[in-house]
Amino acid sequence: RKEYVDLYVNYVFNESVQTSYQDFMRGFLRGCPAKSWKIFLPVELQVVLQGHTTVDWHLLEKNVIYKQYNKSDQTIKDFWTVFHKLSEEKKKMFLGFLSGSDRIPGYQMEGFTFTIVDPQEKNPDELLPTASTCSLRFFLPR
Repeated sequence: RKEYVDLYVNYVFNESVQTSYQDFMRGFLRGCPAKSWKIFLPVELQVVLQGHTTVDWHLLEKNVIYKQYNKSDQTIKDFWTVFHKLSEEKKKMFLGFLSGSDRIPGYQMEGFTFTIVDPQEKNPDELLPTASTCSLRFFLPR
């Protein structure tokens, strides 16, 4: 029985997917040559490919650029007060709203920046916050 189970597990996890895996590996190596990624430990490679799963939210706040706002404006102070009271899940949802992903790219943790912009509309009470994911701009009405 043990031999049967061992052979079956080997077939399911190794032999049956060998062709698909080889196709995947060929494609992966075309985009990411082996010389480049073999310098990484598996955990490091996972961060490079998937992004950081944990975020230093205070570092993120520190790296924000403000347009038509100052860090000392009451709207900005209120935003960060509310933001830091959010759950981790809600903060990641905001990051997804802002950038299209709930993770920060692996190579950018310290250098990840986004811009908070005042859309400067005549009646800001009628506007909702919006984001431009391509340029990492968060439009926050006053």
